[in-house]
Amino acid sequence: MKVVTAAEMRNIDQNTIEDIGIPTIVLMETAGSQIVKRIEDCYPNTHRIGIFVGKGNNGGDGLVIARQLAHSGRKVSIFLVSPQDSFTKEAQINLEISKNLGLHIQEILTIDAFSNILGNKPSTKGDIHSNITSYDLIVDAILGTGIRGKVRPHISNIINAINDLSVPILAVDLPSGLDADTGIPLGTCIHADRTVTIGLPKRGLLIHPGAELSGELDVVDIGFPHQVIELQDIKVNWITEKEAVEWIPPRPPTSYKGSYGRVLVVAGSTGMTGAAALASEAALRIGAGLVTLAIPECLNPILEEKLSEVMTLPMPETETGSFRLSSVSPILEYALKNNSVLAIGPGLSQHPETMEFVHQLIQENHRQKLNLRIVIDADGLNALAQKKDLLHLLGEKVVLTPHPGEMSRLIDIPAPKFESDRIRTSEEFAKEYGVTLVLKGAPTITSDSNGNTWINSTGNPGMATAGMGDVLTGVIAGLIAQKVQTEKAAALGVYLHGLAGDIVAEQKGMHGLIATDVLNALPQTISSLVSN
Repeated sequence: MKVVTAAEMRNIDQNTIEDIGIPTIVLMETAGSQIVKRIEDCYPNTHRIGIFVGKGNNGGDGLVIARQLAHSGRKVSIFLVSPQDSFTKEAQINLEISKNLGLHIQEILTIDAFSNILGNKPSTKGDIHSNITSYDLIVDAILGTGIRGKVRPHISNIINAINDLSVPILAVDLPSGLDADTGIPLGTCIHADRTVTIGLPKRGLLIHPGAELSGELDVVDIGFPHQVIELQDIKVNWITEKEAVEWIPPRPPTSYKGSYGRVLVVAGSTGMTGAAALASEAALRIGAGLVTLAIPECLNPILEEKLSEVMTLPMPETETGSFRLSSVSPILEYALKNNSVLAIGPGLSQHPETMEFVHQLIQENHRQKLNLRIVIDADGLNALAQKKDLLHLLGEKVVLTPHPGEMSRLIDIPAPKFESDRIRTSEEFAKEYGVTLVLKGAPTITSDSNGNTWINSTGNPGMATAGMGDVLTGVIAGLIAQKVQTEKAAALGVYLHGLAGDIVAEQKGMHGLIATDVLNALPQTISSLVSN
């Protein structure tokens, strides 16, 4: 599903109205109707509903909602937070209709007026609790995507008062006061229980803190023509179940293990055999046909005992039990001979010779034009951070999967500085170095070298624990082995990994959720998607 900026959404609106000829008032009516349906579905027992209306088209949508809810028998109160003569043309039309129908309308243009209308003394937040606590639902239609700068003090006071109520809040399009592009509140912001966004999701609804402030998110179609949307050449996507199901590789009845590709996991060192095991097993659990684990020689007996279905490839080792530089040639030879996807990094250690081993492997892949498919994580990323000029040698068949700390080391920028704009950070890095980047976090962002970006929609806080990244590395490598396009394999891998975590969390809870739980849930996760 495409994800838009405020500017892209305005262009879609404008082109639909001016080029296609669908009037604003028709779009407004359709939006209001769709949101009323969501209210009826999600809040079937609501009788008293307060609707806070601003002067723009967001407020116009709110007035349509008020009229239709009143028509269905709900007791509706409309609160105007802007002067009536300031309303946009279409919002003004719907306001007049509401007046003609005799709907209950009140102006709240100042704090004093706000309090007087409700029989309260003025306060810093505009105390509306005495009347509105008995409402079943509050609809926020105050501010939309057109907001510029900080929320004005009067509106801010109203927003604070609404947030203080113990009444469910449904936001129209996006919570009032939320920046549609960054997800950052513009001063004060509605904290919604549910947001029904119109046409396409806005970026700010999917990234934090906007994702949290929006509550449950619904997207309603109001008939924006496909050709108008396509004209915008939107590069950011939200990967949902629909995309995931389409991208899962098929399993033909005549297939055999060679049909699903090979993965060579290059991982592990003394004390970190678990990372190697998790990545290897994840590649199998996601459906790869054959998986081999290259491991320092002294650890081979341990991993042979631990991994029944994974083959092992003992490699020369350092005195501390990590990869020696001389491991480069046999690993490249094995990968080429077996057409294997390389997964490099989990538990490698940062031994100087091991770091040089990673450097040399990347250099040789480039120098010999081997064009290997590679997923790099963990200490593989730390090796790149030590020698950043190697980033230019990677190419479009390489996937990097950094968490914020690893990303910070790759770009020499503190994590808090780029976390506020994860999408742009991911896009710029992927374009600059011609790779697919998986910037892990909440949410995880995947970008490719052509400027396409996917925002993930799965995962939960229970997954913030050791080994989850190792599982993700194996999942992505296993999907690439099954001939899923590199960037889609990365985005799909993130989605399936997060969905497996969600399934486990629903079954067991988030506390104590471990990487092995997610690993073992992968087949069930895929099965649930395919069967649906």
